[in-house]
Amino acid sequence: MRFHVLTLFPDMIRNGFQTSITGRAVEKGLLSVNAVNIRDFSVNKHNRVDDYPYGGGAGMVMQAEPVCRAYESVVSGISSEKKPRVLYMTPQGKVFNQRMAEELSGEEELIFLCGHYEGIDERVLEEIVTDEVSIGDYVLTGGELPALVIMDAISRLLDGVLHNGESAEFDSFHDNLLEYPQYSRPEEWRGKKVPAILLSGHHANVEKWRREQSLIRTKERRPDLLEHASLTKEDKKFLAKLEEV
Repeated sequence: MRFHVLTLFPDMIRNGFQTSITGRAVEKGLLSVNAVNIRDFSVNKHNRVDDYPYGGGAGMVMQAEPVCRAYESVVSGISSEKKPRVLYMTPQGKVFNQRMAEELSGEEELIFLCGHYEGIDERVLEEIVTDEVSIGDYVLTGGELPALVIMDAISRLLDGVLHNGESAEFDSFHDNLLEYPQYSRPEEWRGKKVPAILLSGHHANVEKWRREQSLIRTKERRPDLLEHASLTKEDKKFLAKLEEV
């Protein structure tokens, strides 16, 4: 997977991505991140990429030409004939979720466009953007943090990125269910004990308990997820019993 990020702050992307699990994946050659500084494609001697908005109003708007030139520089270096998807980070976009992460993990190249100020000239967005994506209903100072969030979520789904091949499969939001509670040593901590079932060594019972805990947590904390969750007959019976309590 190759990530390309069009940004005014390339160091923010490099420093945020090349650490921890994603950093190790980069070292192994499983991932690469190309942080492209939009200022390098400015059309004026002061490297400015913004100007006042037509029609008046507060703030500045990122100009179309530097953004388009940065995009074209990336595309020119991609050998695939398939036009890469361009994800524009904006609170007006479709809210990112695990299903979207799974879909995007099938791409070979992804371009992220990070805006600043009051936004980006609409004309270049119409020209190059394929997906407008949001990470939630709030406003940030720029698109870099959302881009890092999305790249992280996608990366952990790729083969070889996680040490344990099953980790991504059983994370929160797998099957649209929240993850069950986790415990580690010591067996008792400040008077709180690990649930006895986890010490039993009976794997089938442990898996049954974990599934039930996922159902309980999802029902209590994110009942909206159950509408699209992958539920078995046993899951539905268990949820029905919870309703009776």
